[in-house]
Amino acid sequence: MPTRRISGFKPTGPLQLGNYLGAIRPTVQGQGEETVVFVADLHALTVPHDPERLRDLTRQVAGLLLAAGVDPDRTVLYRQSDLPAHAELHYLLECSASYGEVHRMIQFKEKGGGSGTRLSLLTYPVLMAADILLHDITDVPVGRDQRQHVELTRDLALRFNERHGPVFTVPRAVHPQVAARVADLADPAAKMGKTNAATNGVLFLLDPPDVLRRKIMRAVTDAGTDVVYDPAGKPGVSNLLDLLATCTARDPARIAADYTGYGRLKSDVADAVIALLEPIQQRYDDLGDADIEHVLARGAERAADRADATVRRVRAAMGLAGRAATSARPAPAGSPGKPPTAPAPR
Repeated sequence: MPTRRISGFKPTGPLQLGNYLGAIRPTVQGQGEETVVFVADLHALTVPHDPERLRDLTRQVAGLLLAAGVDPDRTVLYRQSDLPAHAELHYLLECSASYGEVHRMIQFKEKGGGSGTRLSLLTYPVLMAADILLHDITDVPVGRDQRQHVELTRDLALRFNERHGPVFTVPRAVHPQVAARVADLADPAAKMGKTNAATNGVLFLLDPPDVLRRKIMRAVTDAGTDVVYDPAGKPGVSNLLDLLATCTARDPARIAADYTGYGRLKSDVADAVIALLEPIQQRYDDLGDADIEHVLARGAERAADRADATVRRVRAAMGLAGRAATSARPAPAGSPGKPPTAPAPR
């Protein structure tokens, strides 16, 4: 079986630099293999949200994926809620999952447990498993913090196959050779995130150049003035060195030898981040809403055949009656005839 990869991006906040370096750029670079990319809007329903903001963020995430180099002619890119097979397989897999194995998922332990917690927060790891198993995925690129979810997916697939025959492809977790963990510039002990309460240390992909520069120049450093790559002892300056190294494909420890103070280091980091993001911002500005919607609709149509075939196999194995395949939502009226192909990032 050929290698087939999947990546999902949750529209719970504007995408930031850590999302690009850790997930989007590797996805773009891996488009030589069969790749499925989706905007996980169903996952965004596990927490309180504003419907209009969710719609806007979903379209923004899709547009940034295109602007960053996701090629809809080589990669299946769609919106999760446009493919009903996700929700159906989610329920069918819940009938094979146990309360104990989903309750011990680390994200639920950290974020759930109160009386107001949505049930979907408990069961969303099963939806994540459905996302993966729908497409006969072989490889799931994830960070170490997401490995538990892939293990649950493997457990569910293996259990189902043992009970009902060889229905699912059993995926494996794959990890980037270099994990691009970007820390918050205002708090180097915290991960840069798109939903951080304070945003003065978060570099959003659509921040204007002057905002990016201001945030970087105000980044927290460490006691003393020596520029040394020491993530444990000097986390602030080491985060800046990591940023510059990741943007310029250099080694952070070697970069440190070029600097005698923090000011020029921060200025060079700002230059590198702006140079990295400006072309993406320009391509994003060139995309219209209709262009983005057309790409998403076409992607859902392309994804539907395999997804519906998977659901039919599962239904038959579980003793349910057959039915006609679900159909993805048609392209919106007035969409251009040919979707844009975003050029690869420089």
